Amino acid sequence: MTIQARVIVASNRAATGVYADTSGPRLVAGLRDLGCSVEDDSVVVHDGEPVAEALRAAVADGIDVVLTSGGTGVTPTDRTPEATRGVLDFEIPGIAEAIRAYSRDRVPAAALSRGLAGVAGRTLIVNLPGSTGGAKDGLAVLGPLLRHTVDQIRGGDHPRMPEAE
Repeated sequence: MTIQARVIVASNRAATGVYADTSGPRLVAGLRDLGCSVEDDSVVVHDGEPVAEALRAAVADGIDVVLTSGGTGVTPTDRTPEATRGVLDFEIPGIAEAIRAYSRDRVPAAALSRGLAGVAGRTLIVNLPGSTGGAKDGLAVLGPLLRHTVDQIRGGDHPRMPEAE
């Protein structure tokens, strides 16, 4: 099964050229390591409505998995969860909870992440923190889940277990 993926970076400063984004390239490489087909570069946009526009474009393009990076904190400009929620058909809270839990013991501020995970159309969307550490941790959690989740979104069935006698 080929999984088409895209990375969207929500960063007002990176979008205006104040600094180069570092989390996007890490996510692109990590998704490739997980066997996904990923565009060469991440899409860098301002936080807020531009994130929603980029997500809607990914859904329209038939992308299987979109990872966003950034905009999940509690600063006044962090609007990625709100932009994402407006695009989702339904949430998968366990994914976002697992990502926070994975990081929380090492990085207590991980508990402040408001990132969401869910499905829009047939696209899995997961919000990750904007740090390279957040990208790494998000990929660690998603690695074992990604293929099964995409298969389920595509309508796959759970493997049948032999019934107990």
